Amino acid sequence: MTKKTPQIESIGAVLEQSLKRFDLAPRLDEYGVWPIWREVVGKMIARNAQPEKIRNGTLFIKVSSPVWMQELQFMKEMIAGKLNQRLNGEIVKNIFFMVGRIDEAEPDAADSPESCEAEENDHPVNEEFLQSIEDPEIRAAFKKLLKSYARRQPKI
Repeated sequence: MTKKTPQIESIGAVLEQSLKRFDLAPRLDEYGVWPIWREVVGKMIARNAQPEKIRNGTLFIKVSSPVWMQELQFMKEMIAGKLNQRLNGEIVKNIFFMVGRIDEAEPDAADSPESCEAEENDHPVNEEFLQSIEDPEIRAAFKKLLKSYARRQPKI
């Protein structure tokens, strides 16, 4: 009597079959947001806004303050578009912002208290801050928003 040797399958093939069977592939696509978030929005925004969860195409973003929530509200369609472009599909259909505690990221030179004070006290548009935003469309939108904000602030 001869023994039948079981056919050996690669782990990748087994995982692919399991993903198809349990319909998990779309969920994995949704979680592609986390690794690209900082690249898409830039360091400054990433320090003040982080993805919390994604459910049925709605990305929930934790922001450090109501001010950040309001500023990012104006850019949510652009951010969703950039994320979807990088993810090669319509993964993020809506973005919902909520104020919460932001996890500490690895410190950058721009994270020093001196640079933060300069940004807070500097009513004209801070070019160093704008250059930290890698995406040109988001940078332009933020520049416009900051200029508008600066015009509304009382001169000291």
